[in-house]
Amino acid sequence: MSTPSGFDELIHPATRLSVVALLASTEWADFGFIRDSLSLSDSALSKQLHTLEDAGYLDLRKEGSGRKRRTRVRLTERGRTAFDGHAAALRAIVEGAAAPAAATGTGTEAEPAGTAATPAGAEAGR
Repeated sequence: MSTPSGFDELIHPATRLSVVALLASTEWADFGFIRDSLSLSDSALSKQLHTLEDAGYLDLRKEGSGRKRRTRVRLTERGRTAFDGHAAALRAIVEGAAAPAAATGTGTEAEPAGTAATPAGAEAGR
């Protein structure tokens, strides 16, 4: 199976995908809100934000000074386009995996590997 158009290797890791998905639903978000929503450390979130910013997917804005300084984050148009394309690619992968199972009539009714149905009247544990 080939990788669908729009699949984005930069966004795909779970932490970055979670950051971008969270930002896709808002205009701006505070660093602390993102950190707490995703249960990340400051350093882990900072690293992911800078990776996404370097790719042109995020806009970071620092406001205030001293202890009142805060960082606000938003998706750029490029980031939103990349996220939408990646989400569509993931849906295509999932739908593609479901289609063969539906066509063959297998899927949820299949037995786990290595098991067989016990014939009627057979004793268990033989």
